[in-house]
Amino acid sequence: MSNIGYRRVPAVLFAGLACLLSAGASAEEQVAVDLELVVAVDVSGSVDGHEARLQREGYVAALRSPELVKTIEAGIIGRIAVTYVEWAGLDHQFTIIDWAVIQDRASAGRFADALAAAPVNAGPWTSISGLIDFALPLFERNNVRGTRRVIDISGDGPNNSGPLVTLARDAAVRRGVVINGLPIVNDRLQIFGGRQIPNLDLYYAGCVIGGPGAFLVVAEDFNDFARAIRRKLIFEIAGVAPPGSRHAGREPVSGPLHVAFEGGCDIGERRLRERGFFPDQDF
Repeated sequence: MSNIGYRRVPAVLFAGLACLLSAGASAEEQVAVDLELVVAVDVSGSVDGHEARLQREGYVAALRSPELVKTIEAGIIGRIAVTYVEWAGLDHQFTIIDWAVIQDRASAGRFADALAAAPVNAGPWTSISGLIDFALPLFERNNVRGTRRVIDISGDGPNNSGPLVTLARDAAVRRGVVINGLPIVNDRLQIFGGRQIPNLDLYYAGCVIGGPGAFLVVAEDFNDFARAIRRKLIFEIAGVAPPGSRHAGREPVSGPLHVAFEGGCDIGERRLRERGFFPDQDF
């Protein structure tokens, strides 16, 4: 039985675990890896405690998967670096586990064990843009050197707090960072009484993911999350898009992605304003 808890914890409570998980490089040297990966998980108000635990357990199970470890070991270098972040509104990002190198079953298991032991956070609103802005500096102080840099964003709703998500996405892509997505599609009532947008996958395709080879994998609901994240992580580590996934197509430096979202990439902000909420002023 999982011992995953659910409460608010300090942003870097488990950051010290990286000392036990890393490859042991000194401050003067960098560890070469195939991939630098920021795993970013939605714990906003639309995600209840049960759903947050399902997400966490999905990542724990994926990290313990023999197929995932084999994919890491099959890389040119044979190791990756990962940090695990939970996020909600503009000023609500929580680093649960700082950068750690995973290169075999033992190191993947230690990461999974540490993740299973950490309480789950919670926060108001949904700021994908705030998460991206938070994640970018993490690559500059991780003491590793990867052939690829990826932010892996999972969430169940559109951006509604902070800068427009497309501005943050485009800034990340200009810095050579790929953003992949895992939208969690569901139609249950949200805390303000409305339902989530019905085409969240198209929103992620048109407004969130970006960079060469960027893709998304859809979770049909929170119960489908474990399957979706294991599949996504394996292809992400391998550096290829899974068959049937949606692609970003090209870098969104001077314009929008070729996958247009007809609802508008500010749909989350508009929906809140229509209900009389202004999250960046309220929190």
